[in-house]
Amino acid sequence: MKRFLVKLLAVILGLAILTGCGAKKKHNAKVFRDVVLRTTTTTEIEPTQTDDTPTTVYSDSNTSAPEDTEIIDYTFVGFAPNREIKDGNVIQEMIAQATGVRVKENWITYTSQDEAIGAMMASGQLPDFIEARSEIQQLYENDYLVPWDEFLEDPAYSELRSMYSDKQWELFRRDDGHIYWANAYGAQRGEPTARNYNGQAFWIQVRVLEEAGYPLIETLDDYFTLIEDFAKRHPKNEDGVDVIPYTAMCEGWRYYCVENAPYYLDGYPDDGSVIVNTDDPEHLKIEDYNITPTAKMYFKKLNEIAKSGLLDPGFASMNYDTYIAKLSSGAVLGMCDRHWDFSIIDDEFAAKGFDKLGYSYVPLGLVANRGQTKNKWHTYSSAVDTSTGIAVTTSCYDYQKAFAFLNSCLTQEIHDLRFWGIEGEDYYVDDTGSFYRTDDMRVKWQDADYLCEHSCVYPAFPQWNGTSVDGINAMKPSEQESEFFSSMPDPLKNAFEAYGYTSYCDWLRSEKDFEPGPWYPMYTYSNMMDTTTDYGLSWIKITDVKHEFLPKVIFAKDFEKEWQNYMDSYAACKPELFLNEMQAELERRMNNG
Repeated sequence: MKRFLVKLLAVILGLAILTGCGAKKKHNAKVFRDVVLRTTTTTEIEPTQTDDTPTTVYSDSNTSAPEDTEIIDYTFVGFAPNREIKDGNVIQEMIAQATGVRVKENWITYTSQDEAIGAMMASGQLPDFIEARSEIQQLYENDYLVPWDEFLEDPAYSELRSMYSDKQWELFRRDDGHIYWANAYGAQRGEPTARNYNGQAFWIQVRVLEEAGYPLIETLDDYFTLIEDFAKRHPKNEDGVDVIPYTAMCEGWRYYCVENAPYYLDGYPDDGSVIVNTDDPEHLKIEDYNITPTAKMYFKKLNEIAKSGLLDPGFASMNYDTYIAKLSSGAVLGMCDRHWDFSIIDDEFAAKGFDKLGYSYVPLGLVANRGQTKNKWHTYSSAVDTSTGIAVTTSCYDYQKAFAFLNSCLTQEIHDLRFWGIEGEDYYVDDTGSFYRTDDMRVKWQDADYLCEHSCVYPAFPQWNGTSVDGINAMKPSEQESEFFSSMPDPLKNAFEAYGYTSYCDWLRSEKDFEPGPWYPMYTYSNMMDTTTDYGLSWIKITDVKHEFLPKVIFAKDFEKEWQNYMDSYAACKPELFLNEMQAELERRMNNG
């Protein structure tokens, strides 16, 4: 308890410095000015003001605001690994000129979301914007979030409203009748252009595939045999670093990297907490993926590779920073994870030249039984995750301007600035209207220092997938066919060509005609559960038991004995309470679908 309180105090103090916003439902511009703006490195001219006027800050650079333009500095906190941009960032200043808003982003990865958000509420130190997963429910339940309804109904915020259909927006509505957040990543405009994959898979370095002659990898046995053969031939990298054949994250909420593979391996999509069996379309059934034969097979396989030395012995105790350090070293041949959780290493690979050595990862959608299990690792539907999103907090000084900024993020002009950059400097436009980059431009956009000083994507803010309003260009360069392949290092491009793939989604070999029903994804319900209900308590206990026992199972000398210990403890959580409630929610969704 003492250690926890010390850690909590540290989080509170850190957040107080980072966010510097007012207390609950109190607009405190003075705190914002004194705490946050004091930490900026640009030369600032602070106008005379009272505590009731917005904070306005100008830089003495050539991108500073004209006298009649007011720029408000807002704060943002998110919990994904992302690049910190530098003060005076060129495109950030251009966006500030156009919108009147500059956002100082703070990315927290050193503590759990639950602890960090709890610390914010305890201290009253909240950012203006926040993005979180299921923990965002805590902020809603404690009245720290601003309703979106009046803004979504106002034509002045038409871009924001157009992110989702009326039916999709209704999915975000809370039980008090209001909408408080939106998923920033699910919006589609124009024709789909998806070439990248941000979800979960068993990842493999392309050099491993190249040496084996680019074989078709379908099962766990295929995957680990491939890794084992390569590791035996190459126990060290060229720089002398010991190869780590396979690792995974097990810390906190990231233990999904270990625990949820069984439902994928059995050919089910990412419902997160349960399986939805659709064998009988008239009577859909919730099933527990934790106790299936495939679950036991999967964990027994991890137990086997642990005994053989293929599994990173430190995987169960390492924190996220250690995990990213291992990946960044180029030593890890394979792991199971979601791309957004480790994509931060891509720039480092490019900077170190590791991408040219074949260290880049591609995703594999493995199945339990070759030729018998249908693959649904990736769903091509437009399902929206309503359990996570970006929100405006009640500490925000000016709600209207905050929502105007969210709206501006989706205008084509600002969106192009965020993702393509500056025309003539970051991309050109050919005679057909197509955007393209030169080789020199592509090199710059792989340089971490250049990106920190120049690029401002605002990655957690509303954004489009699909095609620009011109009907020609992809909303993001990574989705533009010419840029997708032109920016690839040769080993990665060779792997794409060897398999005949044109997108990362192709690597998963997931069924393209599969369309999940209106229930999907079920985790948007389970993610909101807490200990105030018997089924929520069961769900929390299940999570705790898996955290405790799965590493024991994987490293057990006697797998069968430890598996039984796990199953006994699991049964004591009364999972039937959770599963029955999920069945009831499944039926509610089907009836409302």
